[in-house]
This record gives sequence, C-alpha cells and structure tokens, in this order.
Amino acid sequence: MALAFLGMLIYQAWQEDYGPARQTMADQPSPAATEPQQVVGDTPVVPQQADIDNAMPNVVTSTESGDSGSARSSLVQVRTDMFDMVIDTRGGTIVDTRLMHYPVAVDQPDVKYRLLSQRPSDFFIAQSGLLGIGEDQSRAPTHQEVFTASSNEFVMADDEDTLVVDLVWRSDDGVSVTKRYTFTRGTHAIRLEHLVNNASETPWSGREYRQLQRGEPLDSGNFFMYTYTGGAIYSQEDKYQKYDLDDLAEGKLDRAVIDGWLSMIQHYFLAAYIPPRGEQQQFYGKRVSNNRSVIGAYTSAKSIAPGERAAFEGTVFVGPKLQEELEQIAEGLYLTVDYGWLVFIAKPMYWVLDQIQGVVHNWGWTIIIFTVLIKLVFYKLSETSYRSMANMRKLTPRIQALKDRYGDDKQRMQQAMMEMYKTEKINPLGGCLPMLVQIPFFIALYWVLLESVELRQAPWILWIDDLSIKDPYFVLPLIMGASMFVQQKLNPPPPDPMQAKILMALPLVFTVMFAFFPSGLVLYWVVNNLLSIAQQWVITKRIEEGAKA
Repeated sequence: MALAFLGMLIYQAWQEDYGPARQTMADQPSPAATEPQQVVGDTPVVPQQADIDNAMPNVVTSTESGDSGSARSSLVQVRTDMFDMVIDTRGGTIVDTRLMHYPVAVDQPDVKYRLLSQRPSDFFIAQSGLLGIGEDQSRAPTHQEVFTASSNEFVMADDEDTLVVDLVWRSDDGVSVTKRYTFTRGTHAIRLEHLVNNASETPWSGREYRQLQRGEPLDSGNFFMYTYTGGAIYSQEDKYQKYDLDDLAEGKLDRAVIDGWLSMIQHYFLAAYIPPRGEQQQFYGKRVSNNRSVIGAYTSAKSIAPGERAAFEGTVFVGPKLQEELEQIAEGLYLTVDYGWLVFIAKPMYWVLDQIQGVVHNWGWTIIIFTVLIKLVFYKLSETSYRSMANMRKLTPRIQALKDRYGDDKQRMQQAMMEMYKTEKINPLGGCLPMLVQIPFFIALYWVLLESVELRQAPWILWIDDLSIKDPYFVLPLIMGASMFVQQKLNPPPPDPMQAKILMALPLVFTVMFAFFPSGLVLYWVVNNLLSIAQQWVITKRIEEGAKA
C-alpha cells in the first residue's frame, strides 16, 4: 500500500511536469496581439426540403481562413468587470474567455481562469449565425462569414452598467445583420441578438442557430474523483438531461424544446444558451472535424418583407456554477450543479451550508459546524448503532471461547452464536442498519462539497489555502486514516481472521484514496470521525461499566 501510494504521487508529479500540462495566460501572448486563428467548425446548412421547419441541419466542413478568396478576420478584445473575452469577427464567435473573479490558482491571482479557448488541450468555443432558406442562403451570415467591428477593443468603464459590442455584416443586395453582444455589470449572462434589416427589394427568410463546440477534455478529475464534462439540456417534459460527448457525436440529441436551454458543463463552470421563453427551438448534437462535439439549437424560420426589420434574441451564459445567479437566469439552470439523483437531499444541505457561511465567512469552519449539526440530527441513530456495537464487543471473550470449543466446525459455531445473541437480546445487525439510513445523506453531502464552486480557492487555516484541492502535505488524510484505525479498535472484532485482516487494511486504503480528494471533503470526514469516536467511546464505556456493576 505504501509503495502504491508513493507510485501514484510520482505519477502525478510526472504528469504535471511532462504530461499534457495546462497552459496559462503567462505562457501565452495576448490574443489581441496574435493573428486570428481559424475557428474550426461545421456550419448547419438548411436542407432543401419543403418542410424545412422539421429538418435537421446538415453539416459541411469549413474552409481555412487563409485560403485564397476568403476574407481575413480580426480579433476583438472585450473587457468588463466579469470577462476578459476575445471575439473573432469571423462569425462573431467567442473564441477565448477568462473569468475575472476566478484565478487559475491561489498562487497565481493575476492569471484568470480560461473557460473558452481555441487551444487544442481545452478547445471550447461558442458559435452562432443565421441560415438563409432556399435562395437566401447567400444572404445570411453563418459563423464562417466575416463581420466588421467599429473597434478592436471594447472596455466597460467604471461608471457604466452595460457594454454593447456590435458586429455588422452586409450582403450584396442590401440585407444587413448586426450581431449584438450586450454585457451587464455583475452578471455572467450576456444578451445575444441578431438584428436583421432587409433593405433589399425582395423578402428575406432564414433562421438563427447557436452551438457550443467542445474537444475531448484531457482532464476529468483524478482516478478517485471523476467529474462530468459534456452536454446537458433542460426541457419542460424531461427536466434535466445529460448528453455526453459521445452521445452528441452519435446524434442522439434531436428534439424540439420550448422553454428550455442547452449547455456544455464541466467541474465548477459552464457555458449555456438560453432561448427566449415561449419560443420553440430544435436541439441537436453533432460530431464535427478534429473529433469535436457540438450541442446546438436552431429556431423556426422568420420571413422579413423588404424594408422591414426583425430580431433573433437570446442569452449566453459563460461562467461559474453559482446557484443564486443561475436560478435568476433560467428555470432549472441551477441543476448544472450536478448533485446526481440525491438532489432532493443535497439542495437543502447546500442551503444550510450557505446560511452558515453567511455568518462565519470561512468555508472550513462552515463545514465543521455543518458536520456537528449533521451528527446532532443523527445522534439517536448513531447511539443505537454504537450501543449495539458495544454490546457485541462485550461478548467478544465468549465468542472466542465458542471458537476454541468448536474449532473448524463453522456451522455449529454459528448456531451457538445465534443462540447467545438470542439469549442476550442482541441484534448482530443492529450496528449496521442505523448507519445505512445515514448513507444517502453522507453521499449527498459529498456531492455538495465536490460540486460547489464556492469552495474553489476558499481558504481555511494554516496550510489549507484551497479547500477544493488536495491537502498539499497530506496532513488531513493521515488524521482521517488514524481516526478510522481508532474507530476499528472501538468496534467488536470479527470472528473470521481474514475479515479482521481486511478491516485492518481499510484505514490505509482510505488514506490513499482521500489523499487525492479535495481537502474540504477530507475535513468533513475527519470531523465526522472524531465526533463518532467521542460518541462511541462514551457509550462503550457506559455499557462496560454497567456490565462490571
């Protein structure tokens, strides 16, 4: 076990130094100073069918921006209180986004977390465009067309609450499209509009599409702690559903949705498209070039008469999984904080944690206080369990005597043990059943602590300056392992020597596992174990003293 633990530490260190390491802003030049990169992606093309509203967009491969005859694009830098964002004028695609309130690490406060990126290691972009119908295909800009911007830099001033970034495209016959991003202070939600002005002499017909394109993630958590990266949607009929990257590649998502949303989620962060309420959208999933997956939606067609205007509207969310903010943006968006099937338990738990945090303002102490409250709630169940274990422990000498008497005759020994339990009125399962009731609550709390972005880079005391990552010195996992060993000594030993040896190895096994868990989770288990030891020791002592009397 010690060699395995050491080997895992060496492997992890090797991965950090020589594996596919994450690049930071410090390693990269400013995107505004670089040449625009090609936004690799496939454009949904409206099929030539009579019933076009029910047709699924086909896919064609984009051309390289450097090809002859292809207009060159440029990069537009957008800085607000929430974002440092780069928009490519080719399609108005969001190709790079850093979150201003979320550094990549505690020791790198000036390097902001990069959520959207064109880097192969974490490719993740947000595309949108218009699809012309029939003869209007050339009169609508997809995300491959080049827009123009009035400036290559937009900055939200300190006295401004909104920032509007307009990108304009014009056809040869007078149709103009303004792609407008509206940023609002204090929120990660961005209003996205396609404003169509038909100044031509013929009607215009088309639809809008929006899609999130993602490459295969290189990191989905460590061996002991997997986190989901992939697509997720919400619909009124089926509520929250996940479609992993393989599901999207296989086209398993293809459905009409009203009052829903779609997203690409990962640990702590997400990007999502939220259509206007009451508007039907066709959700779809696709596999495009370079083994990347797409989740997207397109609208019903709109027809605009000559001289008329129309708008396609919606919201883009790019940011952390802050439940309070998500609840204000769209129905069910908070479900991207994925607590699994125990959400009905986990959600109230998070609320209690949030209330405690509002008072103590330290997530480490919040976890400790919450653990104490959990132990108080389950005090009677735990007492029943520990009382049963103490009674079993009291019978240990008699069980050993039976073992010596019957030797290898396990059947007769089991019969004698059951008669002894019946005479002493002891239920051998009495120590397990009360614990089983508590397991769903422990699992739910595990997911709350794992999924809550509020714990990311949250300090506790001394060397613990980030509760969302492992303890750098493995102090908490070692304390947790020691506490498990003490608990085992308080429990009655199993009669089977092989079972006893396995149980003795469990503290070491769990120490290795918990060494890679976030320190916030390990802190919970340490406090829970210490409280359990105190309660079990008091109960065991009382029963043993009563037996002597």
